[in-house]
Amino acid sequence: MNDIEKDEGIKPESSIKQEKKRKKPEKQVKKTQNQMVQEALGLSPIEIKDIEKKLFIVRFLDYFAEETLDFIFKDSSLGHYIVQMTAHIGSFGKGREEDKLLKQSFQSKNIIDIIKGLKKRAEDLALDKGIKGSIDKRLRKLTLIITIPLFVGILVLTFLPIQLFFLIPLLCGLCLVPQLIRTGIVKKWLEFKEQNKNQIYAESRGDIMILKDFASELLDNIRARLLELKVPLELIKFVLHSRDYENLRLLNQKRFRGSIQYFYTFEYPPGFEPFPLPQSIQQLQKPDVIEKRKTEKLEKNFIVLTELKGKDGVITNFIPTLKYALAEKINQMLNESEFEKARKKFSEIIPNYSENMAIYCVCGEIVNIINVQVCNWRNQFKFYLFEGEGCKCGEKVYGLSLMDEFGEVPEELKDIFIS
Repeated sequence: MNDIEKDEGIKPESSIKQEKKRKKPEKQVKKTQNQMVQEALGLSPIEIKDIEKKLFIVRFLDYFAEETLDFIFKDSSLGHYIVQMTAHIGSFGKGREEDKLLKQSFQSKNIIDIIKGLKKRAEDLALDKGIKGSIDKRLRKLTLIITIPLFVGILVLTFLPIQLFFLIPLLCGLCLVPQLIRTGIVKKWLEFKEQNKNQIYAESRGDIMILKDFASELLDNIRARLLELKVPLELIKFVLHSRDYENLRLLNQKRFRGSIQYFYTFEYPPGFEPFPLPQSIQQLQKPDVIEKRKTEKLEKNFIVLTELKGKDGVITNFIPTLKYALAEKINQMLNESEFEKARKKFSEIIPNYSENMAIYCVCGEIVNIINVQVCNWRNQFKFYLFEGEGCKCGEKVYGLSLMDEFGEVPEELKDIFIS
């Protein structure tokens, strides 16, 4: 004990403040929903991560097999997926015997070589049809080519002696030109995919089936492990692009950008009594009792708006991407961020929010956004956090987005915001 604490006289103000701080009870650390689910089911974080890694590989392989053309001329993006998948597979060799068999199957099937071969054949087909680059690069290049002369034209018109009555509709018309051109390019791209998808499948059916066979092995492995751990199967929901797998229960399906997305959970074996949901999880799944918190870190369902188009805080186009495997990292990022309510209304931030461009729940329903916050990560980087209303399926979804398509993303967060 120091001299000030021994003194029975009047204490300095600074000492009183320090003493109050010491006496102030520590805030109870609140747990995320993921942690509460783990504790309620008696699972370890390692088990949860293992399931997430396997689902990540399944979703990627299924998507690549069904929509191979989406990956043409995207070496960096595909390389990112391959690096993640290879790292996950590598960890299986240190686990249970069943997981070691998965690693052996992955290697014997030459999954990486098949992926690269499929991509090469799809690119050769695209080149024969006159397509020489990815649609994303084409759109970015076109936007740049159109924006500069359009901006010059608007400046010229502004200073010309034209009455305001005629100038406003003229300017609005000019601003619509880039969007109309973009819409036309996307439409032609979707038509190209639809016309050539069957040819890709016909020429590479054997390789595609190998990818799906391995995805099926992973799904069976996950299901068997969940049953072994006595996890209620309805807690695990995920999205695939095909209906080529067994032992799954279809929850919903949605058509999005020319393809169909299927929302699944695992099916119990015939005659198997479903595991009851722990009471704590039943309460968590009710939207009216989900705790509201400033930082909104309760859920694992984070949808990131990738391939973003927009500026000055207004988003005009995006592709919603479920970042289930990065939930832990996203939670950490949110923990390190400051929050403030967005000044713009949601209808102003995403004015074209509709069935064709929306954030979807894991069950396939469009998410109703009830709150938008601007997050400031370490005073270095700002982004949007969209809070979804509790869905009738019991899940809650959050959206993450850049505020500007040209915004600089810190290296540590690129795997979150850049697909």
